[in-house]
Amino acid sequence: MHELFVPREAWVLSGSMLEWGGSVLAQCDAFVFLTLDPQERLRRLEARESVRREGQEIDQVAWTEFRDWAVGYDDPSFTGRSRAGHEQWLSRQAQPVLHLDSAQSIELLVDAVLSWDPR
Repeated sequence: MHELFVPREAWVLSGSMLEWGGSVLAQCDAFVFLTLDPQERLRRLEARESVRREGQEIDQVAWTEFRDWAVGYDDPSFTGRSRAGHEQWLSRQAQPVLHLDSAQSIELLVDAVLSWDPR
């Protein structure tokens, strides 16, 4: 990942960075942390899964396991990847963090990031 991102003049890396990517993260200027109401997040996951399957039959066992895991994200006592874990990780980073609610429109989110001066 380091060779892919760091040599570029500007780049955006998206996703959870917990437990990996230290050499890449050390080169980041700032972080943007997107949150979403748990019910809306699950609604979006279900909609994404429906598009991904494109009308194919769902593996109900696999979907239930994934959904149960995804619900755990918002439970502070959940031992897997969680919002609390991400927030704790972010609190230990030296870089500034912009917190945004991803229920906002894409246009507002883009404007917020582009107008943010993390210095």
